[in-house]
Amino acid sequence: MEKTFSHRRLEIVEQRPMIGEFKNRWPALFQQSEVNAEFLRLTTKPLQSKFMAQLDHFSDKLIQILKSKGGVKGQRIKAVLAIKDSCDDIDTKRECILKSLVIYLNEDPDSFFKEYLDSAAEDAERDIKVMGIYTIRRDGNEKPEDVGIVIEGIKVLNNFGSVIMGFIMLFGLIYALDLSFPDNLKYTFEFFQKIIMNLDGHKLNTKIQQLKIKLFA
Repeated sequence: MEKTFSHRRLEIVEQRPMIGEFKNRWPALFQQSEVNAEFLRLTTKPLQSKFMAQLDHFSDKLIQILKSKGGVKGQRIKAVLAIKDSCDDIDTKRECILKSLVIYLNEDPDSFFKEYLDSAAEDAERDIKVMGIYTIRRDGNEKPEDVGIVIEGIKVLNNFGSVIMGFIMLFGLIYALDLSFPDNLKYTFEFFQKIIMNLDGHKLNTKIQQLKIKLFA
């Protein structure tokens, strides 16, 4: 994949192919290891390890900031974070912080993170028209059966064990495929891009700037 990198980038940037067409032409890219490798080629930063390390580094401070939110959104955040407190799973903790951050930034996690029972797994590709992450669970089972990514109604990656891993791989795919951040989660993605991954951080949206000031206070 490294040898064909320049050809792939030229096709992505100049031709702007549909996701389904591009996946058929470059199927090897749509693997977790290759998304990590492509992100490193593009940014010189390791995707998965840096993302996890930075999120864990800031998690205690983030939780403190998130819990300080008042009003209706504050109540929603507290309800999400309560799930974190009821279990010891690190990936569940990361997922709760992620979804709470979405709410904190006045975005809606339910519009992006979709949950289905295993009997309705096929609905994910039909429901997610632009971009999103789906989770398949058996009734009453906390651990997901599957977590996957859908872009333009096409399932592009799946078999993740956690929502946070799906989010990291989607972040990498956005770079690999030269896509825009989704409108319904643009502030959340900007936070992870500019604060967590320290990419293109010279100009921050006001919301992200205010959160950064609190985070580094």
